[in-house]
Formats: sequence, C-alpha cells, structure tokens
Amino acid sequence: MKLRVREKESIQDAVRRFRKLVERSGIKKDMRRKEYYEKPSDARRRARLRAERRARRNRQQAGR
Repeated sequence: MKLRVREKESIQDAVRRFRKLVERSGIKKDMRRKEYYEKPSDARRRARLRAERRARRNRQQAGR
C-alpha cells in the first residue's frame, strides 16, 4: 500500500488517510481473519451459518 504525502499535509492527516485506505481495501479484515489458524470444517460451518442467517433475513424482508 502506497500513500504519497501531499504538499503542506500534516503527518496526522496522512496517517488518517492511510488508515482509511487500509480499511477500505480490506487488508485489516483479512489480517484479522488469518491471525489464527481456522480448521476447514470450522470455516465451512461459519459460512453455512452466515448463509442461513442471510436467507432467514431475506425471507423476513420478502414477507413484509
């Protein structure tokens, strides 16, 4: 990730822009996810539960 400091820009402003850039790119989220080893079965289970919640939410919104 590269960030060029603008002319007459304070370091605090540059750091703030850098943090936003990292947040938007998803690097931070990916690092947190890879911080600890996750068993493949746990990853599949988490994905299945997320899909079930999403489907339940979609059904509830469609019924309104």
